Amino acid sequence: MSESEINTEQGTAAEEEFSAAAPPHPGASGSGETGFGDAEAPPAPEPKPTEEEAAVSDDAAKFLALAQRTQADFENYRKRMGREVGAAENRGIAKVVKEILPALDTLELALQAAGEGEVADGFKLVRNEFLAALARVGIEPYSPEGEPFDPSVHEAMSQQPFDGVATGTVASVYQQGYRIDGTVLRPARVVVAA
Repeated sequence: MSESEINTEQGTAAEEEFSAAAPPHPGASGSGETGFGDAEAPPAPEPKPTEEEAAVSDDAAKFLALAQRTQADFENYRKRMGREVGAAENRGIAKVVKEILPALDTLELALQAAGEGEVADGFKLVRNEFLAALARVGIEPYSPEGEPFDPSVHEAMSQQPFDGVATGTVASVYQQGYRIDGTVLRPARVVVAA
């Protein structure tokens, strides 16, 4: 063997000597070497609270529960007051509107009596303004002609036979009714078919 072959064999053997450690597994923690940072210490026992600390903790829990109940009570109060204020507002609106409705009815009669012309146009403008103001506060008129008679929303003025109209049906409307948020302010006055 030549000297160069011997040196190559010695170099390979030397390389094998120095590569004794395998690379660490990719999923393993640490750098492959064991050190103090990799060691896990047993958990330290938690110190038992003293009587004073336990009393303070109990008081804190009681005060937290009291604060949560107080907050819930306040939220319920706020919501209830909001509903009551809305209901009071609707009652106030309804009271004023009930006083205005006879004037609006009289205006309707004046409009019918005026016929056509400039005076009738003036009455129509006033009536339309009244109706628009009522609509802005949530009041809507209803005229139930052709509907079945319902005593909760209709007031029967009379009952008469009508050709082509089923018995118990509203045949004509004497005076239209008014509602606010689905509640009847004034029932419609109607003539019922017999």
